[in-house]
Amino acid sequence: MKLRYILPSFVAAMAMLAGCSDADYSYRLNNVQLSSSYVSIPEDGGTTNITMNVTDSWSIDTTGVSKWLTVSPVKGEAGDSIKVSFTAPATLDGRTADLLLTCGGNVQHINVIQGLPKISPATCKEVIEGPEKKTYMVTGICTAITNTKYGNWYLKDATGSIYIYGTLDKDGKEENFTSWGLEVGDEITVQGPKEIHKSTIELKNVTVLNINKSLIKVDSVENDTLPVEGGEFVSYLTCKGQGVSVEVPEKAKSWLSISSIHSAGTNTVVKFRAAANVGGDRSTKIVFHTTDGSKNYTSETTLCQLGAIVPATVAEFLAAETGETQYRVSGVIESIKSAKYGNFYIKDYSGSVYVYGLADFTAKGYKEGDVVTLVGKRGEYKSNAQMLGAVAEKHVVVTKASIADVLTKKDDSKTYYMVTGQVTSIDNASYGNVHIKDGDTEMCVYGCYPTFGAQGEARKGLVKAVGLKVGDILSVIGTKSSHNGSPQLSNGVYAGHKSR
Repeated sequence: MKLRYILPSFVAAMAMLAGCSDADYSYRLNNVQLSSSYVSIPEDGGTTNITMNVTDSWSIDTTGVSKWLTVSPVKGEAGDSIKVSFTAPATLDGRTADLLLTCGGNVQHINVIQGLPKISPATCKEVIEGPEKKTYMVTGICTAITNTKYGNWYLKDATGSIYIYGTLDKDGKEENFTSWGLEVGDEITVQGPKEIHKSTIELKNVTVLNINKSLIKVDSVENDTLPVEGGEFVSYLTCKGQGVSVEVPEKAKSWLSISSIHSAGTNTVVKFRAAANVGGDRSTKIVFHTTDGSKNYTSETTLCQLGAIVPATVAEFLAAETGETQYRVSGVIESIKSAKYGNFYIKDYSGSVYVYGLADFTAKGYKEGDVVTLVGKRGEYKSNAQMLGAVAEKHVVVTKASIADVLTKKDDSKTYYMVTGQVTSIDNASYGNVHIKDGDTEMCVYGCYPTFGAQGEARKGLVKAVGLKVGDILSVIGTKSSHNGSPQLSNGVYAGHKSR
């Protein structure tokens, strides 16, 4: 560790312990006398008092420490035996403050210390499992940089990964991250307080203690997003270590292979071959390793490959892994949580799922009961699955109507109605041909399918899947048509039922 990176606060604390009788820290001036210029507060928190005699108006500057230290009073007039209180809550780490008492043009230092600075090295796992607000010192590899102004990036060691939110420069200032020259793959030691922001474990505004530059670096890549058909992916590396080895994750080995590695001096070119993709979008990290004989160094890059859109029922979507794969799901808008932001639930015969954010929801007139076909990714919030980045491929406006109303309509294959009635007979359980009755009015539903737009074998099985039986109350969406002069509801899609 380089000496110039030692925390100024630690140095200040040592100076206070060793130099309380220094001339600059004298507690007796011509116009001010202090019972003590050194204030010690217990680590568990509490209040410590001093008294002072002053011959002029006075004030104490608490700038920079007001978040943890309360001083009362902070100003006043001349007087004898004036009590000043210093209060702080419990702390997990030692902390110090150097306050300035100004009186009649003279300045007196008041040193405050709570506990003793004691920051021991920790692993990412220990940070993740440890208490909030505690200051940690961690060493790990920079795996990704998300903001180059404030210095937001990810640090990883053998035990886990944490997010660094803000990196101070060597003078302790913010917004100067680039002065460190930190790159992905570098090993870095930092220290800072732990915070939790929306379930993300962070060290905030860290101080850099040491940077060990990586001996291997990914300079550039070709074709970092491959087409569905597959193809070649090329990485260009600079390596100052003893050779290059490549780590392809186990899950990606079935579709990604190394085709060649060529080195000349410090330059290395690694080529990969990706197979055709018959599933959804996929991606993988590729890690490159080298060594200096005693220490290992890494750098990494990400390869993405486009994929086909995977058709899925709601249940299949819910069971899928979180990732970049695109799914096509059709369902009825069950309930709307925010029309402004396009947040709502859709359902089909197999279940219900939350859709987080569909553009132009209000402008395009989406409403409960309408049918939508969406393409989006499977995400998660607080362990609950949801669809993210949804794009509407189809929107079918549905009008709720009684059986009697639908019977008065003209045949029209483009106008959809939702009708509800009691199942009086099941004529074809395979395709869901049923009769439903509302009051004294009855009609035939020629096909009640599991999902909207189902074709071929996908149209079968709804009756068995949902356990539909005679006497149940069925809601179905379809178009008005006729067969041999008899009115019916055609191309129906299941919208729900209640058992009786």
